Amino acid sequence: MMEIKKILLNFQRSEITEHEIYKRLAKRVDEKNAKILESIAQDEKRHYSILKEYTKEDVPPNRLKIFWYTLLSFIFGLTFALKAMERGEKIAQHEYEKVKKEYPPVEGIIEDEEKHEMKLLNMIEEERVGYISSMVLGLNDAIVELTGTLAGLTFALRNSKLVGLAGLITGISAALSMSVSEYLSQKSEAEEGKSPLKAAVYTGIAYFMVVVMLILPYFLSSNPVFALGIAVSMVVIVIGLFTYFVAVVKEQSYAHLFFEMLLLSLGVMVISFVVGLIARKVLGIEV
Repeated sequence: MMEIKKILLNFQRSEITEHEIYKRLAKRVDEKNAKILESIAQDEKRHYSILKEYTKEDVPPNRLKIFWYTLLSFIFGLTFALKAMERGEKIAQHEYEKVKKEYPPVEGIIEDEEKHEMKLLNMIEEERVGYISSMVLGLNDAIVELTGTLAGLTFALRNSKLVGLAGLITGISAALSMSVSEYLSQKSEAEEGKSPLKAAVYTGIAYFMVVVMLILPYFLSSNPVFALGIAVSMVVIVIGLFTYFVAVVKEQSYAHLFFEMLLLSLGVMVISFVVGLIARKVLGIEV
Protein backbone atom coordinates (compact mmCIF):
# COMPACT_ATOMS: atom_id res chain seq x y z
CA MET A 1 0.00 0.00 0.00
CA MET A 2 2.87 2.36 0.76
CA GLU A 3 4.21 1.84 -2.76
CA ILE A 4 0.81 2.69 -4.29
CA LYS A 5 0.57 5.80 -2.13
CA LYS A 6 4.03 6.92 -3.22
CA ILE A 7 3.08 6.53 -6.89
CA LEU A 8 -0.18 8.42 -6.37
CA LEU A 9 1.63 11.25 -4.57
CA ASN A 10 3.88 11.62 -7.62
CA PHE A 11 0.79 11.73 -9.82
CA GLN A 12 -0.74 14.31 -7.51
CA ARG A 13 2.26 16.57 -7.92
CA SER A 14 2.16 16.16 -11.71
CA GLU A 15 -1.52 17.06 -11.84
CA ILE A 16 -1.22 20.22 -9.74
CA THR A 17 1.91 21.22 -11.68
CA GLU A 18 0.15 20.82 -15.03
CA HIS A 19 -2.84 22.71 -13.63
CA GLU A 20 -0.54 25.71 -13.01
CA ILE A 21 1.13 25.39 -16.42
CA TYR A 22 -2.14 25.30 -18.35
CA LYS A 23 -3.41 28.30 -16.37
CA ARG A 24 -0.34 30.33 -17.28
CA LEU A 25 -0.38 29.33 -20.94
CA ALA A 26 -4.09 30.20 -21.17
CA LYS A 27 -3.17 33.83 -20.52
CA ARG A 28 -1.06 33.95 -23.69
CA VAL A 29 -3.54 32.71 -26.32
CA ASP A 30 -6.76 33.90 -27.96
CA GLU A 31 -10.08 33.61 -26.13
CA LYS A 32 -11.19 30.36 -27.81
CA ASN A 33 -7.99 28.48 -27.04
CA ALA A 34 -7.78 30.07 -23.58
CA LYS A 35 -11.14 28.53 -22.67
CA ILE A 36 -9.93 25.09 -23.72
CA LEU A 37 -6.70 25.43 -21.74
CA GLU A 38 -8.55 26.71 -18.68
CA SER A 39 -10.96 23.77 -18.94
CA ILE A 40 -8.05 21.35 -19.03
CA ALA A 41 -6.44 23.18 -16.10
CA GLN A 42 -9.61 22.64 -14.06
CA ASP A 43 -9.61 18.94 -14.99
CA GLU A 44 -6.05 18.64 -13.73
CA LYS A 45 -7.09 20.31 -10.46
CA ARG A 46 -9.99 17.85 -10.17
CA HIS A 47 -7.60 14.93 -10.75
CA TYR A 48 -5.45 16.28 -7.94
CA SER A 49 -8.45 16.26 -5.61
CA ILE A 50 -9.41 12.71 -6.60
CA LEU A 51 -5.90 11.49 -5.83
CA LYS A 52 -5.85 13.42 -2.56
CA GLU A 53 -8.90 11.47 -1.37
CA TYR A 54 -6.65 8.40 -1.34
CA THR A 55 -3.36 9.91 -0.13
CA LYS A 56 -4.88 12.36 2.39
CA GLU A 57 -1.95 14.71 1.72
CA ASP A 58 -1.38 18.04 0.01
CA VAL A 59 1.47 18.19 -2.52
CA PRO A 60 3.08 21.41 -3.85
CA PRO A 61 3.55 21.89 -7.62
CA ASN A 62 6.93 21.46 -9.26
CA ARG A 63 8.01 25.11 -9.68
CA LEU A 64 10.97 24.19 -11.88
CA LYS A 65 8.71 22.31 -14.30
CA ILE A 66 6.27 25.24 -14.41
CA PHE A 67 9.12 27.62 -15.19
CA TRP A 68 10.56 25.26 -17.81
CA TYR A 69 7.38 24.79 -19.86
CA THR A 70 6.50 28.46 -19.60
CA LEU A 71 9.98 29.30 -20.89
CA LEU A 72 9.64 26.77 -23.72
CA SER A 73 6.39 28.42 -24.79
CA PHE A 74 8.15 31.79 -25.02
CA ILE A 75 11.17 30.47 -26.95
CA PHE A 76 9.70 27.77 -29.19
CA GLY A 77 6.02 28.67 -29.12
CA LEU A 78 2.85 27.37 -27.52
CA THR A 79 2.60 24.36 -29.84
CA PHE A 80 6.02 23.03 -28.88
CA ALA A 81 5.41 23.49 -25.14
CA LEU A 82 2.03 21.72 -25.27
CA LYS A 83 3.29 18.85 -27.43
CA ALA A 84 6.26 18.38 -25.08
CA MET A 85 3.82 18.24 -22.15
CA GLU A 86 1.66 15.75 -24.02
CA ARG A 87 4.64 13.44 -24.33
CA GLY A 88 4.88 13.48 -20.56
CA GLU A 89 1.14 12.80 -20.22
CA LYS A 90 1.45 9.74 -22.47
CA ILE A 91 4.10 8.35 -20.12
CA ALA A 92 1.83 9.17 -17.15
CA GLN A 93 -1.05 7.26 -18.75
CA HIS A 94 1.06 4.09 -18.81
CA GLU A 95 1.93 4.62 -15.15
CA TYR A 96 -1.74 5.12 -14.28
CA GLU A 97 -2.52 1.76 -15.86
CA LYS A 98 -0.32 0.09 -13.23
CA VAL A 99 -2.34 1.37 -10.27
CA LYS A 100 -5.91 1.55 -11.56
CA LYS A 101 -6.71 -1.90 -10.16
CA GLU A 102 -5.71 -0.76 -6.70
CA TYR A 103 -7.48 2.61 -7.02
CA PRO A 104 -10.35 2.46 -9.61
CA PRO A 105 -10.97 6.27 -9.81
CA VAL A 106 -7.71 6.43 -11.79
CA GLU A 107 -9.67 5.02 -14.76
CA GLY A 108 -11.54 8.33 -15.09
CA ILE A 109 -8.26 10.25 -14.98
CA ILE A 110 -6.89 8.13 -17.84
CA GLU A 111 -9.95 8.92 -19.97
CA ASP A 112 -9.57 12.64 -19.25
CA GLU A 113 -5.91 12.60 -20.25
CA GLU A 114 -6.81 11.00 -23.60
CA LYS A 115 -9.43 13.71 -24.19
CA HIS A 116 -6.84 16.38 -23.38
CA GLU A 117 -4.60 15.09 -26.14
CA MET A 118 -7.37 15.30 -28.75
CA LYS A 119 -8.37 18.81 -27.63
CA LEU A 120 -4.82 20.08 -27.76
CA LEU A 121 -4.09 18.59 -31.17
CA ASN A 122 -7.22 20.18 -32.61
CA MET A 123 -6.87 23.61 -31.02
CA ILE A 124 -3.40 24.66 -32.09
CA GLU A 125 -3.09 27.27 -34.79
CA GLU A 126 0.30 28.91 -34.54
CA GLU A 127 2.01 30.77 -37.37
CA ARG A 128 5.51 29.39 -36.89
CA VAL A 129 4.18 25.80 -37.03
CA GLY A 130 2.52 26.49 -40.37
CA TYR A 131 5.88 27.63 -41.75
CA ILE A 132 7.97 24.74 -40.40
CA SER A 133 8.50 23.43 -43.94
CA SER A 134 9.98 26.79 -44.94
CA MET A 135 12.30 26.83 -41.90
CA VAL A 136 13.36 23.24 -42.61
CA LEU A 137 14.14 24.20 -46.20
CA GLY A 138 16.29 27.14 -45.08
CA LEU A 139 18.15 25.20 -42.39
CA ASN A 140 18.69 22.08 -44.48
CA ASP A 141 20.01 23.95 -47.47
CA ALA A 142 22.23 26.23 -45.39
CA ILE A 143 23.73 23.38 -43.41
CA VAL A 144 24.29 21.06 -46.36
CA GLU A 145 25.48 23.68 -48.87
CA LEU A 146 27.51 25.94 -46.62
CA THR A 147 29.17 23.16 -44.63
CA GLY A 148 30.31 21.61 -47.87
CA THR A 149 31.44 24.96 -49.26
CA LEU A 150 33.43 25.85 -46.13
CA ALA A 151 35.07 22.41 -46.04
CA GLY A 152 36.15 22.73 -49.66
CA LEU A 153 37.40 26.31 -49.23
CA THR A 154 39.23 25.46 -46.00
CA PHE A 155 41.50 22.98 -47.71
CA ALA A 156 41.72 24.88 -51.00
CA LEU A 157 42.59 28.30 -49.53
CA ARG A 158 43.89 27.52 -46.02
CA ASN A 159 43.31 31.08 -44.88
CA SER A 160 40.67 31.69 -42.20
CA LYS A 161 39.74 35.22 -43.19
CA LEU A 162 39.50 34.38 -46.90
CA VAL A 163 37.37 31.32 -46.18
CA GLY A 164 35.15 33.34 -43.84
CA LEU A 165 34.72 36.14 -46.37
CA ALA A 166 33.98 33.72 -49.21
CA GLY A 167 31.55 31.85 -46.97
CA LEU A 168 29.78 35.09 -45.98
CA ILE A 169 29.35 36.24 -49.58
CA THR A 170 28.21 32.79 -50.68
CA GLY A 171 25.87 32.46 -47.71
CA ILE A 172 24.16 35.84 -48.15
CA SER A 173 23.68 35.23 -51.87
CA ALA A 174 22.31 31.75 -51.23
CA ALA A 175 19.96 33.02 -48.47
CA LEU A 176 18.49 35.62 -50.83
CA SER A 177 18.26 33.07 -53.62
CA MET A 178 16.48 30.55 -51.38
CA SER A 179 14.05 33.20 -50.17
CA VAL A 180 13.11 34.15 -53.72
CA SER A 181 12.75 30.49 -54.72
CA GLU A 182 10.50 29.79 -51.71
CA TYR A 183 8.40 32.88 -52.50
CA LEU A 184 7.85 31.78 -56.10
CA SER A 185 7.22 28.19 -55.02
CA GLN A 186 4.60 29.15 -52.43
CA LYS A 187 2.98 31.62 -54.82
CA SER A 188 2.61 28.98 -57.52
CA GLU A 189 1.18 26.44 -55.08
CA ALA A 190 -1.11 29.05 -53.48
CA GLU A 191 -1.52 26.98 -50.30
CA GLU A 192 -4.50 28.25 -48.30
CA GLY A 193 -3.62 30.26 -45.21
CA LYS A 194 0.06 30.53 -46.15
CA SER A 195 1.67 33.82 -47.16
CA PRO A 196 4.38 33.44 -49.85
CA LEU A 197 6.16 36.49 -48.43
CA LYS A 198 6.20 35.10 -44.87
CA ALA A 199 7.37 31.71 -46.16
CA ALA A 200 10.23 33.46 -47.96
CA VAL A 201 11.15 35.43 -44.82
CA TYR A 202 11.17 32.31 -42.62
CA THR A 203 13.37 30.51 -45.16
CA GLY A 204 15.78 33.43 -45.49
CA ILE A 205 16.10 34.03 -41.74
CA ALA A 206 16.71 30.33 -41.03
CA TYR A 207 19.36 30.22 -43.76
CA PHE A 208 21.09 33.42 -42.64
CA MET A 209 21.20 32.32 -38.98
CA VAL A 210 23.10 29.19 -40.00
CA VAL A 211 25.43 31.26 -42.21
CA VAL A 212 26.39 33.51 -39.28
CA MET A 213 27.00 30.57 -36.93
CA LEU A 214 29.17 28.68 -39.43
CA ILE A 215 31.40 31.51 -40.64
CA LEU A 216 31.94 33.16 -37.24
CA PRO A 217 34.68 30.69 -36.18
CA TYR A 218 36.72 31.68 -39.25
CA PHE A 219 36.82 35.31 -38.15
CA LEU A 220 37.70 34.37 -34.57
CA SER A 221 40.46 31.85 -35.29
CA SER A 222 43.53 32.08 -37.50
CA ASN A 223 43.59 28.29 -37.91
CA PRO A 224 41.10 27.37 -40.67
CA VAL A 225 41.08 23.66 -39.80
CA PHE A 226 40.26 24.45 -36.17
CA ALA A 227 37.56 26.89 -37.35
CA LEU A 228 36.09 24.14 -39.54
CA GLY A 229 36.01 21.82 -36.53
CA ILE A 230 34.08 24.44 -34.52
CA ALA A 231 31.73 25.01 -37.46
CA VAL A 232 31.01 21.27 -37.72
CA SER A 233 30.31 21.18 -33.96
CA MET A 234 27.86 24.06 -34.44
CA VAL A 235 26.19 22.09 -37.24
CA VAL A 236 25.63 19.11 -34.94
CA ILE A 237 24.15 21.37 -32.23
CA VAL A 238 21.85 23.19 -34.69
CA ILE A 239 20.67 19.91 -36.23
CA GLY A 240 20.09 18.46 -32.77
CA LEU A 241 18.01 21.41 -31.54
CA PHE A 242 15.97 21.92 -34.67
CA THR A 243 15.20 18.25 -35.32
CA TYR A 244 14.06 17.97 -31.71
CA PHE A 245 11.69 20.90 -32.28
CA VAL A 246 10.29 19.31 -35.46
CA ALA A 247 10.08 15.84 -33.87
CA VAL A 248 8.03 17.16 -30.95
CA VAL A 249 5.69 19.39 -32.99
CA LYS A 250 5.19 16.88 -35.81
CA GLU A 251 5.28 13.85 -33.48
CA GLN A 252 7.99 12.10 -35.48
CA SER A 253 11.03 10.05 -34.53
CA TYR A 254 13.79 12.34 -33.26
CA ALA A 255 16.59 9.83 -33.87
CA HIS A 256 15.54 9.24 -37.49
CA LEU A 257 15.32 12.96 -38.30
CA PHE A 258 18.58 13.78 -36.53
CA PHE A 259 20.76 11.09 -38.11
CA GLU A 260 19.27 11.57 -41.58
CA MET A 261 20.08 15.29 -41.58
CA LEU A 262 23.47 14.78 -39.91
CA LEU A 263 24.60 12.10 -42.38
CA LEU A 264 23.55 14.24 -45.36
CA SER A 265 25.45 17.25 -44.03
CA LEU A 266 28.61 15.34 -43.14
CA GLY A 267 28.47 13.40 -46.41
CA VAL A 268 28.46 16.60 -48.46
CA MET A 269 31.20 18.04 -46.24
CA VAL A 270 33.49 15.04 -46.84
CA ILE A 271 32.92 15.17 -50.61
CA SER A 272 33.65 18.91 -50.65
CA PHE A 273 36.76 18.34 -48.54
CA VAL A 274 38.08 15.89 -51.14
CA VAL A 275 37.19 18.27 -53.99
CA GLY A 276 39.07 21.08 -52.22
CA LEU A 277 42.20 18.96 -51.84
CA ILE A 278 42.07 17.81 -55.46
CA ALA A 279 41.51 21.37 -56.72
CA ARG A 280 44.48 22.59 -54.72
CA LYS A 281 46.75 19.84 -56.08
CA VAL A 282 45.60 19.97 -59.71
CA LEU A 283 45.48 23.76 -60.04
CA GLY A 284 48.58 24.31 -57.92
CA ILE A 285 47.04 27.27 -56.12
CA GLU A 286 48.86 28.51 -53.03
CA VAL A 287 47.33 31.26 -50.90
